[in-house]
Amino acid sequence: MTAVNGLNIKIFADGAEKSAMLELYANPLIRGFTTNPTLMRKAGIADYAAFAKDIVCAIPDRPISLEVFADDFAEMERQAHQIASWGGNVYVKIPVTNTRAEPALDLICRLSHSGVKVNVTALLTLDQVRDVSAALAGGAPSCISVFAGRVADTGRDPVPLMARAVEIVNAQRDMELIWASPRELLNVFQANAIGCHIITATTDILKKLSLVGRDLDEYSLDTVKMFYNDAVSSGFRL
Repeated sequence: MTAVNGLNIKIFADGAEKSAMLELYANPLIRGFTTNPTLMRKAGIADYAAFAKDIVCAIPDRPISLEVFADDFAEMERQAHQIASWGGNVYVKIPVTNTRAEPALDLICRLSHSGVKVNVTALLTLDQVRDVSAALAGGAPSCISVFAGRVADTGRDPVPLMARAVEIVNAQRDMELIWASPRELLNVFQANAIGCHIITATTDILKKLSLVGRDLDEYSLDTVKMFYNDAVSSGFRL
């Protein structure tokens, strides 16, 4: 098994709680950060701009992806330029389509070629990867986030899709593929094996990094002890 410090893939933390983000910032294994409106809502963020500017100020030297929250392309574009102005390490997340299934290709092309670092998000198909990579080609440094975890949720193996996506993205310069929405720590090693550039992970998954390479007999015994101790603590009787 590849040791954690031997991975080639970059691990980005996905979340919106400042204390957790700063704790992970102290970990050299965490190479960047991503967030989105859903995570911000769960974290109780009320002022988007204030939170985002605060995080960019606190973490100035690693990539941070911040998402627009409009559905109209003109408003997305306005928000994207505003968000990009908050720091040189900021990538602006643009959804691959709006809620009416209208592709955002023209928008991401304009943004990328105007110098905005774009992270195109919510992709699930190879056709989307091809179209988005073509739209971003020749622009500013960019990322393409394929939600491999959501692909897996449909009963499909995401590994072959992601391996092909790596080939498509590698044909371009200054472009990286993100394995987004992983469901378990194993996905980190799967993504690394196919040459994916980045994987995002929530705090719950990142906490499991300490388990990598652990002796399975020892882990089995700890599991037995956990069940026993929980039974005792519950006061069960037969």
